Amino acid sequence: MRLVFTVNKRKRVCRIKGQETLLEVLRDILGLKGAKKGCETGDCGACAVIVNGLLVNSCLMLAIQARGSKVTTIEGVGSAKHLHPIQSAFVREGAIQCGYCTPAMVLAAKNLLDNQDNPTDDEIRKQMSGILCRCTGYNSITRAVKSVSKKRVKN
Repeated sequence: MRLVFTVNKRKRVCRIKGQETLLEVLRDILGLKGAKKGCETGDCGACAVIVNGLLVNSCLMLAIQARGSKVTTIEGVGSAKHLHPIQSAFVREGAIQCGYCTPAMVLAAKNLLDNQDNPTDDEIRKQMSGILCRCTGYNSITRAVKSVSKKRVKN
């Protein structure tokens, strides 16, 4: 099967068999390793990416379902030289420990802030609730997202 979709603002064409998950295509075919293979049952959220403006667990989505879609992975958010404001906030607030869940957390925060200027702590926690973090707890993550939302409201 031929899969044509946009990943990180770049049109991509892949040959797939049809049963591959979006996570497998992103990691194994496109070489985008930011989405992590964790539980593969949708429980940990480490594989989260944004598809057409929605945060999804890429381990649960067949790649063919992304045909024609716009997908954003962590590789499409900021760069090593120019971090996205959310990435900078995660560093500043100590919201990064082992880093395994961090790509999904950053994407979840981005998705929330793309749709809501000034979320409450409860709304931030709800957005992050589908992504398990065993290292930081969620207070530093909430602070990081909140610090970016305050800057957006001022601008």
